[in-house]
Amino acid sequence: MEKLFAQFYTVECKLFKYINQFFERKHLNLFFRTITHLGDAKWTISILLLFILFSSKSIQLTAIASAISLTISHIPVAFAKRLFPRRRPYIALPQIDVIDNPLKDHSFPSGHTTAIFSIVTPFILLYPILTIILVPIAFLVGISRIYLGLHFPSDVVVGCLLGWWAGTISYAFMVSNFINIFL
Repeated sequence: MEKLFAQFYTVECKLFKYINQFFERKHLNLFFRTITHLGDAKWTISILLLFILFSSKSIQLTAIASAISLTISHIPVAFAKRLFPRRRPYIALPQIDVIDNPLKDHSFPSGHTTAIFSIVTPFILLYPILTIILVPIAFLVGISRIYLGLHFPSDVVVGCLLGWWAGTISYAFMVSNFINIFL
């Protein structure tokens, strides 16, 4: 089992370094430094509040489901960061490019990726056509976390799964309890 984990880590580090190697490209740098903020607390909470306050009933309820999802998704993130105190790639690996003033907490799982997937999932479930827009945006937030030197690929994958799980549960709760308003 130890050998399997070592092989996984080797492959993961190679994938991380492949993505992070493009850090100095001016346009990519600007793009990923911008899109990464779509997963931070200020943006996610602000956009959800705007949807809750200024949209139609079905959008409001979906935004509430997203807010619930965002909240519940960060409970396992907080526990995982304590249970699995993984060092961030810029600390664990040599010669890594990283943004100025990088995060100091643990790497696993990616909170930004969890956040973006937790808020887009209810919208995708209500309006499947949004998948073609929202899933690529969410994946780009996850990729940005690797590109910026802050997370390993597995941090991002687990964040994606946690966000999707929380979004699905909160959407199902909203639909089952408010079906007559929802549709």
